Amino acid sequence: MIRYRTALIVVLLIGLAAPARAEVAPHQQPDIAVFDEVWRLVDQHFYDPNFRGQHWDALRERYRPLAEAAPDADAQAAIIDEMLGRLAASHTARYRQDDPAYYQLVDIFSGSLRRELRSLFPNGVRYPGIGIFTRESDGKLFVSGTIAGLPAEEAGILVGDEIVDVDGKPFEPVGSFTGKVGQTVTMHVRRAPGDPVVPITVKPQWIEPAKAFLEAMTEGARIIESGGKKIAYVRIWSYAGGRYQDKLGELLSTGKLADADALIWDLRDGWGGAQPYYLDIFSRLGPTMTLTDNDGDQDVVNVKWRKPVALLINGGSRSGKEVLAYGFKKYGVGEVIGTRTAGALLAGRAFLLRDDSLLLLAVSDVAVDGERLERAGVTPTIEVPFPLEYAAGKDPQIDKALEILTREIGG
Repeated sequence: MIRYRTALIVVLLIGLAAPARAEVAPHQQPDIAVFDEVWRLVDQHFYDPNFRGQHWDALRERYRPLAEAAPDADAQAAIIDEMLGRLAASHTARYRQDDPAYYQLVDIFSGSLRRELRSLFPNGVRYPGIGIFTRESDGKLFVSGTIAGLPAEEAGILVGDEIVDVDGKPFEPVGSFTGKVGQTVTMHVRRAPGDPVVPITVKPQWIEPAKAFLEAMTEGARIIESGGKKIAYVRIWSYAGGRYQDKLGELLSTGKLADADALIWDLRDGWGGAQPYYLDIFSRLGPTMTLTDNDGDQDVVNVKWRKPVALLINGGSRSGKEVLAYGFKKYGVGEVIGTRTAGALLAGRAFLLRDDSLLLLAVSDVAVDGERLERAGVTPTIEVPFPLEYAAGKDPQIDKALEILTREIGG
């Protein structure tokens, strides 16, 4: 058993993406009290007392009649979203139960929401799904990521696949799999423009977000042979909690990546939550100490990776991950490969609303070495675009990292 020892920091910096009662569909009838609750929480807790130049009272007068007259909950949600959007701030959005991001955020903030979640999720935070991220482009929906170890990856769904339907109906990230856990569903995808659709059978499962993201680190970690050298690869979908840094330390110290010659550290997409001191794992200062008991179990203290490393980022790298990207680049740890990060760096807090939807609200401004990354982001040292549409599972950013690291270590 490996324990990577660090101090605990409670405040989470997370990013935007997108119960049982997960088991629950969103409420269908609009409730004006939800609008009032959202407005009040923003009024009381939003990080900027000037509301980023918006007249918050005037926005209430403008949007409340529209919310009250909304024909259904979806229409009212769109009005609330539009009002929140006027603040033009990251970590400020409302999430409902038809979005996997709702469950992921609830799990991230489960410590502060513990009392409410006991009745809302008696079986623990979970939702029915197959483990994919999606992105819309030109009115079509594409797979932008598959979580290692979950049904989508195991069924052979690829990044870049266009999702046509699920069981003949339009894709819904939660609704398409509700009531179908353990059953076979057929997802139709298109892998090239104009090609016939490809049927892929997949069995949805209950996904426990934090557990799934942690296990994906081990499931997806691998050694890539390149130029006679061993390049380690690990992707961290969520950094919201020290458990993910612990897992990274384990993989690099005694796990399946320990013997590699170099490392690709993938912080693209997913959720933030990382703390600045996580970069210490790449520092050459300080020794690593290993304790071994009579059963052979090891406790590694102050894990260090002193071999070459490259960092992958993109427009989905946000919040705490941007703090790491900023430091990695500024202090010359290695090459930063990909595209500019999201520029979404405020400190967020979660509020469970009266209809069980979730409000994520920016409650603190953030500066890194005195610089604000909100709306600015971090640019890579090596720009590598990644056209998602019909990518067929190819990843030019990983390919560039392999090229750079192989050359660096003399492969």
